[in-house]
Amino acid sequence: MAHLSAGKPGGVAGGKELATGSGLRYPANGKTIYHRPLNRSKTSELSQASFAYLFSEMVSYALSKVTDIQDLEKRLNMQGHPIGLKLLDLLLIRELPRNQLRPLNIISLLVLIKEKVWQHLFGRQADRLEKSSNADTPDEYMIVDNEPLVNAYISVPKEMSQLNCAAYVAGIIEGVCDGGGFPARVTAHTVGGKEEGEMWPGKTVFLVKFQPEVLERGALIGSEKA
Repeated sequence: MAHLSAGKPGGVAGGKELATGSGLRYPANGKTIYHRPLNRSKTSELSQASFAYLFSEMVSYALSKVTDIQDLEKRLNMQGHPIGLKLLDLLLIRELPRNQLRPLNIISLLVLIKEKVWQHLFGRQADRLEKSSNADTPDEYMIVDNEPLVNAYISVPKEMSQLNCAAYVAGIIEGVCDGGGFPARVTAHTVGGKEEGEMWPGKTVFLVKFQPEVLERGALIGSEKA
């Protein structure tokens, strides 16, 4: 197995970049993106064109590795999950010290996802946050996005009309929940109609179903406070 290792920077004096033995290049000051403080890149943005290209390539690659829609959505979910695991800590470290408070209950976690996570990822908040009205499913919550950005540049063929590429975002949400200590299963469901004149044809509901131990812990904390 080939192994690449970066040697010490070396090159022509006065140059803007320094070459290494492995062919990698470093800025003359030796600083890379990994040296940049996390809380100083808060306003950095990626153009929609770049995101659309990268995401479409991700979907195309995933499609080449699966045989049906369920497998494709599962693969997209798995690709988003590691991002969510790290995203909560990143958002907290960018806050002022007095505001670096981790969510302590389901509602505070979901509000953080609806507002700060969506703002960080898509430049706006999610459209709605709802709790299941079914008494048999107290562990289910719904985050609603009327126009998921990840679906804006994806052309889905008729034979795959049930595909929702927002499964990638569902994976990010699931990662945030897991990283915050609230394990859950998150799935993306298209609820917008395809009829002509439909205001939100791509409307998507992210169904968040928490594990039983999360509700048991919440009930225990609530009883202790009472």
